[in-house]
Formats: sequence, C-alpha cells, structure tokens
Amino acid sequence: MSVTVEITDDAKLDRLPNLGPVSLQLLTEAGITTVGELRALGAAEAYHRLKFTDPKRVTLNFLYALNAGLAGLPWKAITPEMKQDWRRAAGLEDS
Repeated sequence: MSVTVEITDDAKLDRLPNLGPVSLQLLTEAGITTVGELRALGAAEAYHRLKFTDPKRVTLNFLYALNAGLAGLPWKAITPEMKQDWRRAAGLEDS
C-alpha cells in the first residue's frame, strides 16, 4: 500500500516527491516556484509549457512526475493506468 504526502500550496516545489534538480530548475525558470502555482496551472499545462521551451529534456516522465508529485505519490506507486489517464488529460492520447 502506498502512502501519500499532503503538501500545502505555499510549499516550495522541492517538497514534492519525484522532482529532481533539473525538474525544479525548469519549473523555476518558467516562473513556477510553489506547489500552489503548479496546482493552479495544472500538471498537463506545466508539462506543455516546458515541453515547448525545452523539448529534448522534457519527456513524458516529467508529466508523470508532476502528476504524482501533486498527488503526493511516490514514483513506484504510479501505475500504467495512471500514466494513460495523465497522457489523455494532457491531450497526448485519444480517450
């Protein structure tokens, strides 16, 4: 059974699970510095914005990490079904 972590909106992004230094740097460069800013924007929109600015470094794993981080889920708790749902929500896969 996985354990989720509750993180407040005013927390810095480094409090989210699954985000490493490169991800944090990309988000900061895009002006996203708090959990609340990321939640307001949404993982899919943040992914698309960063994919546009840095298409080689921003992969689907970034989308998964953002979604799981916002849900407080560790990386190993991500299921194939979650990945598919997140791709669909981001408009990357037909429903």
